[in-house]
Amino acid sequence: MIDRPAILTKPAVHVGTQQNVALFRIYVVYRALLGVVLLIMLISPNTRQLVGSLNPTLYVSVALLYLGTSVALAGSLVSRRHQSQTLLFGVFLIDIAAITILTDTSGGMASGLPVLLIITVAASAVLISTRTIATLVAAMSVLAILLDTLRLVSIGEASINALFPVGILGILIFGVSLMVQAISIRLGNAEELARNRASDLYNLQRLNEQIVQHMQTGILLVGEDGLVRVINKSASSLLAPERPLTVEQGRQLADYSSELAYQYAHWRDSGLHRAKPFTVMDGAPEVIAHFRDLQPSEAREALIFVEDYTPVTQYAQSLKLSSLGRLTASIAHEIRNPLGAMSHAAQLLIESPDLKEADRRMAEIMIENSERVNSIIESVMQISRREAPKPEYLLLSQWLEDWASHYLSNLNRPVEITISCDFKELLVEFDPENLQRVMTNLVDNAIRHSQITSGAERARIDVSLDYVSHQCFIEVIDEGTGVSPVDLPKLFEPFFTTVEEGSGMGLFLCKELCEINGAHLSYRTTIKGESCFRIAVSQRAL
Repeated sequence: MIDRPAILTKPAVHVGTQQNVALFRIYVVYRALLGVVLLIMLISPNTRQLVGSLNPTLYVSVALLYLGTSVALAGSLVSRRHQSQTLLFGVFLIDIAAITILTDTSGGMASGLPVLLIITVAASAVLISTRTIATLVAAMSVLAILLDTLRLVSIGEASINALFPVGILGILIFGVSLMVQAISIRLGNAEELARNRASDLYNLQRLNEQIVQHMQTGILLVGEDGLVRVINKSASSLLAPERPLTVEQGRQLADYSSELAYQYAHWRDSGLHRAKPFTVMDGAPEVIAHFRDLQPSEAREALIFVEDYTPVTQYAQSLKLSSLGRLTASIAHEIRNPLGAMSHAAQLLIESPDLKEADRRMAEIMIENSERVNSIIESVMQISRREAPKPEYLLLSQWLEDWASHYLSNLNRPVEITISCDFKELLVEFDPENLQRVMTNLVDNAIRHSQITSGAERARIDVSLDYVSHQCFIEVIDEGTGVSPVDLPKLFEPFFTTVEEGSGMGLFLCKELCEINGAHLSYRTTIKGESCFRIAVSQRAL
């Protein structure tokens, strides 16, 4: 969104027509002023002898009629009649006739009035688009003044020498007509070329705006004062998802993110920037910013590129798990063989009839811990064998019902699972096998902790939507005592567990499965103080 006018504006479609209208308007004003001047010349004592000497009455009538046609033409400017080539040709014929009659009543070439035909011919060469007709106007002008001069010579009002200036004037009229036509055509071509280039530049500007607005990378144009002048849709969705793009104009950078404003100020002051991911709000995906000077100028404007850091995190996580998987698979394979031998030896030892009770207990401890180590190995092997996710669009409400039914049938004991989902048409993008593992592990934990605290094996699954951050929350809630603040930082670390028989790999595996599916697993307490594990499916997966 740009909070200042675009550099280019959309070029007008009929620029040439508008320019012709302006020129025709100027010519109409010229005709009106000429009519007034011709009348004043007859009235003024200083110029009376120059005009209308042969027939003052006819001179006044023609001058008044000429002025009246100018007034009528001024009225035609409101309509589109002035755009007619036929009307223009008629106007120039009237001008030729009027000037010729006024010249005749004033004594011919000696009055100097025939020179006005040059302006008429020049105007016709500009306003009439057809060169043949414009040349015809010039020819009729020369023919009219020549015939009038011959008439005056025949009646003795002019000498035969008057034909020479008529010839010179005729040559001048034709020269002006042809020259103005050539200039007009070249100017018209230049204007058409400029108009096409302006249209191309405008379309290119609009294309650039559309590309910038629909890029996945967020772009902000920021001044030295930290004022955001330009912001595209991606930047608005990453930095201010709760506000529509149309209101994101003229804001300070700190209004979007204090951390982003701090990084920008540090880059401005030091010229150095180490990209550091940050979050705009709780639960929002991490973003990362890069800064570039726009161009050397007094405004010192800069471009800020903001990108969603989640794909980078997922890729790094995938690489980490791939390396970890290969390493742990090798270690697990080497451990499993001696572990199996130890477990088998302990079982044989228990079966011995001569074994003392204390030794039997020691053998049972060996078997129990062997099983625990084997469980850890199985979890590690799951990580090492795990393939890239294959996300599908899941109708969440129906999927949870089907999963719960399958889960309860496998338990084969009375367990209460309550599902609360009011969004029957909600679709989420997730690998169904990965989501099944995550939900099974979380519900297993919820049932176990509820049974420890209340004696009843139950769990609750709540689904909600956050319309501000555009996220879907899947919450698994139990009736346990919760996680102590001391254990919270280590909750999702591998091999951390608060249960003696636990392997400590369940929550770690769940978090990793959520991360590679574009989701986020976290622990929180509800308003009622209940223990809750929340899966937040990011905006891209909705």
